[in-house]
Amino acid sequence: MSLDFPGLGTVINVITVVVGALLGMAVGHRLPNHTRSVVTDALGLTTLLMAGLSAVSVVDPALKAATGTGAPVLIVLGSLLLGGIGGSLLRIEERLESLAGVVQYRLARRPALVGAGESGVDHAARERFIEGWMSASLLFCVGPLTILGSLSDGLGRGIEQLTLKSVLDGFAAMAFASSFGVGVLFSAVSVAVVQGLLTLLGVLLGSLLPDAHIAALTATGGLMLVGISFRLLGIKQVPVGDILPALIVAPLLTQLVVALR
Repeated sequence: MSLDFPGLGTVINVITVVVGALLGMAVGHRLPNHTRSVVTDALGLTTLLMAGLSAVSVVDPALKAATGTGAPVLIVLGSLLLGGIGGSLLRIEERLESLAGVVQYRLARRPALVGAGESGVDHAARERFIEGWMSASLLFCVGPLTILGSLSDGLGRGIEQLTLKSVLDGFAAMAFASSFGVGVLFSAVSVAVVQGLLTLLGVLLGSLLPDAHIAALTATGGLMLVGISFRLLGIKQVPVGDILPALIVAPLLTQLVVALR
């Protein structure tokens, strides 16, 4: 009996995130604060590297051929602006933080998980939970491997891309959880939902997006990863959650440019 079924890549990815997060939580409290800070900085720098690798999709030949030489950068800019305006009006980041706060509050009675004292919810622990969940979720769910890997899985083209992503995410979850704790564990739910939906779309709709549209989406996601790296490095608290609609705007804007040519 074959174990190869649509969604297998996402199942593997979720397992590696859970295992990595649990291992990170197990050893994280044994690390001094300075070491945790160094780990977070290392994650920020690595995220910046991943962001660069994604952002270079703006010069993808398929995107240039479909939209013209000068249009890709404008498409990414327009996607970020329109997505950011829409996301800020919808208060996506604020709502995500509220949701994370509710989850953390429900876990506050379990001090071993969230680090809250007997007196109730520790504000610092709550902030650490939110930052861990949001940062890890965005890192694991925004990127070329998430999109391409999930679609390839749904289209029956194999799970090699998601397998590679699973390994990377497992180590990243371990490092994140050593600094941010249980919030990183809950990012596995984000991975399951986002990649599961993309895989389902691949199964139902076949080839969902042309290469040019995927390149625009990937480049846009790469700049969002820059925002995450800035947050991790303490440079600026970029409201990446509010910019999430840009991932929807990017392929739509690409299609508009293609139609107008």
